[in-house]
Amino acid sequence: MHASQGKSAGLGLALVSALAFGGSGVAAKPLIQAGLDPLHVVWLRVAGAALVLLPVAWRHRALVTRRPALLAGFGLLAVAGVQACYFAAISRIPVGVALLVEYLGPALLLGWVRFVQRRPVSRAAAVGVVLAVAGLACVVEVWSGMSFDAMGLLLALGAACCQVGYFVLSDHGSDGDEPADPFGVIAYGLLIGALVLTAVARPWGMDWSVLAGSAGMNGTDVPAALLLGWVVLVATVAAYLTGVLAVRRLSPQVAGVVACLEAVIATVLAWVLLGEHLSVPQTLGGALVLAGAFIAQSSTPKKAAAAPVAQGGGAEAGARGDLSAEPSPARP
Repeated sequence: MHASQGKSAGLGLALVSALAFGGSGVAAKPLIQAGLDPLHVVWLRVAGAALVLLPVAWRHRALVTRRPALLAGFGLLAVAGVQACYFAAISRIPVGVALLVEYLGPALLLGWVRFVQRRPVSRAAAVGVVLAVAGLACVVEVWSGMSFDAMGLLLALGAACCQVGYFVLSDHGSDGDEPADPFGVIAYGLLIGALVLTAVARPWGMDWSVLAGSAGMNGTDVPAALLLGWVVLVATVAAYLTGVLAVRRLSPQVAGVVACLEAVIATVLAWVLLGEHLSVPQTLGGALVLAGAFIAQSSTPKKAAAAPVAQGGGAEAGARGDLSAEPSPARP
């Protein structure tokens, strides 16, 4: 009963995280249309969240010496890597193509679990990934603007790989006798991500006056500061925190598939709030994503073999580092 309740709580947290992440585009797009560079919006998002969580970072300052690799990996991959690669990709290829490639992350995650960690994955989880990816192809209408710019596709694939790091690091932060507190990991991950993105985005060239005005949202003027507050507090702080907690209650591959709902949520919110109507293929694609997520989360992940793979060979264990530990049953 306790395990079932934990799984239900994990699923609920994953859905809240997907809803929060999915709402970021609806708030960010008016800011971009008002004159802000997309990369500057990303910097504001990450730096603002890092500032909000500074007291949390101070409270968990022991993590800096106790889990430095985890914090650095989370900041570089789960925060800066995903954002920088995705925005660089959409400068070269259509947004829909980049989004689809990025959300190949759950499929890559299954590959990590199966071929790197040498842990079996359930057939239902694999079927769920296939359905979710097929549904995402319909949601973003990938056929309506396909481009084969090699560098753009590689950048989008980089975002997908960083997304895998997001789930793996969120999951394995719970290993050891003293699991890393997820709030501390998020706080330091955002701080490190903000530092990296500062060098990339160069915010000193940003048009700060945009934030003092308003932005149009489907014919309605909304204060830019209010939109930024939503992006920072809901789409970043709340989204990452519930995300980490969800990964720790679900398996990372299941949480990854549920996260695919972010694309569906973003599309629905854009339809309601921005007037960007869904087409029939997008509606059908959303149903496929929902079906894939449901199939994956309703399956019980297979347990690892009794003998840890890390005992099989020093070279392989060293290549995987501390990410090879089996996670505790407890998601950014």
